[in-house]
Amino acid sequence: MSVKDVFLDLVSYSTGSDETTGTTPSTPGQKVLGAHIVEHMKSIGIEDAHMDELGYVYGTIPATDARKNTVGFIAHMDTYGGVCGENIKPQVIENYQGDTIALGTSGLSLSPAEYPALKEQVGKTLITTDGTTLLGGDDKAGVAEILCAAAEILKEGKPHGTVKIGFTPDEEIGEGADHFDVEGFGCDYAYTVDGGTLGELEYENFNAASATVEVEGFSIHTGGAKNKMVNSMSVAMEYCALLPKEQVPEHTELYEGFIHLDSIQGNVEHTTMQFIIRDHDKELFQRKKELMGQAASYINAKYPSQPLTLTVKDTYYNMKEKILPRMDIIETMERAMRENGVEPITLPIRGGTDGARLSFMGLPCPNICTGGANAHGKLEYVVLEDMEKIKDIIKTAVYNVE
Repeated sequence: MSVKDVFLDLVSYSTGSDETTGTTPSTPGQKVLGAHIVEHMKSIGIEDAHMDELGYVYGTIPATDARKNTVGFIAHMDTYGGVCGENIKPQVIENYQGDTIALGTSGLSLSPAEYPALKEQVGKTLITTDGTTLLGGDDKAGVAEILCAAAEILKEGKPHGTVKIGFTPDEEIGEGADHFDVEGFGCDYAYTVDGGTLGELEYENFNAASATVEVEGFSIHTGGAKNKMVNSMSVAMEYCALLPKEQVPEHTELYEGFIHLDSIQGNVEHTTMQFIIRDHDKELFQRKKELMGQAASYINAKYPSQPLTLTVKDTYYNMKEKILPRMDIIETMERAMRENGVEPITLPIRGGTDGARLSFMGLPCPNICTGGANAHGKLEYVVLEDMEKIKDIIKTAVYNVE
């Protein structure tokens, strides 16, 4: 099967993850897809392909040259749960001519004026949504590229070391590495295939934390509320006003971190806010957490009821410190890209990948591109020729491992 066929097959499965369920995987569709992937892996000759009880899929391409090191490739099966990922109807745009693409009858469109990267795709084949769902290129493009590379490696029989393949659930909710069997995977190093534009090679990512703010209010009839009522929603807004207005996602880029209010629910008596905290610099990351704590202390000092509770939990760290001692991993992938006519683009990830956590679990794991764009939304698309090129880059990297 071609990369196109494998990808279109994968996106037909609904695998949106959901952090509220408390299960692993967080949604049943992920195991349904996992079982399907296992059958696909077996059909191309990966004899030990299997899925464990938590929905992690593993397989091995045996070495044809035992002197070479073992390398792994990892992608995630789940998709972002904040946008509908069911009943996806992809549009295949062949020989794209640089015009505006209507996304079905949704009223949405992809315009080169708004998304200039489209101008670079003239003559290529784009796969888009119909404007009613996301596409699932994040990260089913990565899954498809790994599977197709594996099939060709097995057919070609060129000298290579052992190749390990892993597909994880729940990456989008930060839990993809929670139960990954690093020891059983048995790699010297690995790459996640979970990036965007062709050429991306990333080994720096945010340090990340989640924060929950609970505000307890006091309700009383509004007619007699003076000096008695404590409106938890008003206190919550007051807390937010203490945070730096310029340090939010909509005003930051590149290495600039942020504090992002991700959700808020409340009434007079109780309000809950969910925040995410991000920064590439570990010291600035710590300062952001301290700032949130200082704002909480200010609110509690102001109100006798001490209405606010802040809980902060670190979720992942910048993999850079784990990759720098192993820059040979980066050099191997850079060489593979250049041998396929692609100039590596090294940028900081304004997010995280399974590879960030796996690097701190003892498996150095930088991230490479998938050929997708506009992830997590209805304007998502992938570039088929770029996906084919990434499949070839994976193969070349495998053959170049020493």
